[in-house]
Amino acid sequence: MTPLTTIDFPGRLAAVLYCQGCPWRCGYCHNPELLDATAAGALPWAQALAFLHKRRGLLDGVVFSGGEPTLQAGLGAALNAVRSLGLQTALHTGGMYPERLAALLPQLDWVGLDIKALPQRYDAITATPGSGARAWAALDAVLAHGIDHECRTTWHAGLFSVDELLNLAQALAARGVRRWALQECSTPGAPAWALTGAHQQQLAALFSGFTLRRM
Repeated sequence: MTPLTTIDFPGRLAAVLYCQGCPWRCGYCHNPELLDATAAGALPWAQALAFLHKRRGLLDGVVFSGGEPTLQAGLGAALNAVRSLGLQTALHTGGMYPERLAALLPQLDWVGLDIKALPQRYDAITATPGSGARAWAALDAVLAHGIDHECRTTWHAGLFSVDELLNLAQALAARGVRRWALQECSTPGAPAWALTGAHQQQLAALFSGFTLRRM
């Protein structure tokens, strides 16, 4: 748990709960220690809930991150418990379970959805066949619901070219995405950042909210 964050749930003071386990194996994973779903948790749910109860009136919301939170069968109940405390809820997800995500959207106030690439590039990035179709189906579910959200893409030129990144941005904008964060991949050995200022201007012109993040 991160007890307080100002950046993971836009416009809110929030705590972050990191859920154990993820079925994908992206080489640039930011939290690799959370990948193994069989590893013991560091914080019992009852203890986390007791902490949140004490922070009512101080926190605005809670972010469920990971790992992949939608892997957890108890996520829906956990969201309900948090909302019963008068706190808003947010989710960080890779979208690998679009049906589960769609069912959870009524319990959420904001979603941060990772869109790693155009669908045909996904299998190489996640080491999981069919992952691209699932992530883009999750995007469609988020857009159809109308929930406040941000799409994020972690990128370096070794994953796919600048031209393909521009194509990805255009595809997201055409789908109806308005807020997109491009995150520079800082994995050891990753190629140097290949975007020029002109490229960044091209990308920013496609979205009402564009953020470039250095990881």
